[in-house]
Amino acid sequence: MTPIPTVQKISVSRVIANGPALMFASAFMFAILGVLIKTMGPDYRIWDIAMYRLGGGTIVLLALFGWKQNLFKPQNPKLIIIRGMTGTIAFLALVAAIRNLPFSTAMVFFYSFPAFAAIFSPLLFGEKITLYEVVCLMAALIGIGVLFNFQIQGTLFGQFMGVVGAMFAGLTIGMIKKLRPTHSSVIIYFYFCLIGTAVCFWPYMTAPRTPATASDWLIIAGILVTSIGAQLLMNMGFRYCKSWEGGLFMTSELIFSTIIGILFLGDIANWRFWIGGFLIFGSVAAFQLQHR
Repeated sequence: MTPIPTVQKISVSRVIANGPALMFASAFMFAILGVLIKTMGPDYRIWDIAMYRLGGGTIVLLALFGWKQNLFKPQNPKLIIIRGMTGTIAFLALVAAIRNLPFSTAMVFFYSFPAFAAIFSPLLFGEKITLYEVVCLMAALIGIGVLFNFQIQGTLFGQFMGVVGAMFAGLTIGMIKKLRPTHSSVIIYFYFCLIGTAVCFWPYMTAPRTPATASDWLIIAGILVTSIGAQLLMNMGFRYCKSWEGGLFMTSELIFSTIIGILFLGDIANWRFWIGGFLIFGSVAAFQLQHR
């Protein structure tokens, strides 16, 4: 008689400790972060939000992890500092694009960063990409364009900043992938917060805005929690997937943001949402099926 095969136990950590799960969780938290930022009043400048997120992140990471590990002694200080600088440039370029372009146009420009990651990764970090994977990536980018009704609008400077933001974001995630084998998620994010705080400190101090109500404090606390959680999950995810591959998974943030808007902010699920969402998630599913 043929013996009945036994069912092996699979630990929870083994189930969740993989690239797609971590990246989707990160994208969901980034979507919540975006909604929280949208709910803040117009009196709060981008420098205020940047200081709450990056300056607050620096303090929280020092308080939670500073006693466990020496955050000021990375194994590759040069690369981790460059990663902090490129991440800060990507953030500021995105802000400039949003200020000079319609929001939808700026988002489509910025979320082309997986394509830049796919370009940089083979050249700088030795990652390979196949034609099938390129097709999946292009399908996701087309889906983003459909979702946001992409049109070339706004100033030439804003369009340039959108491309610069995407380019440096693609370069940044390649560096995160390179750093992950020797650096923890915490220390990688810590240097981004530290360098970003140094860059944004002076513009913030020219006219600092402090929370005036309890609801503002709750929103800022939510921004701090979701930004730290999202970034750490993303950094962890790059241990299990390629840089551009992680960027492909992160495009799901746009779908999560749209769903939250439909459920809680009164947005309408039009045909662009369904077709764009199908192309984005369909490309991710096709990519996963090919690798399975």
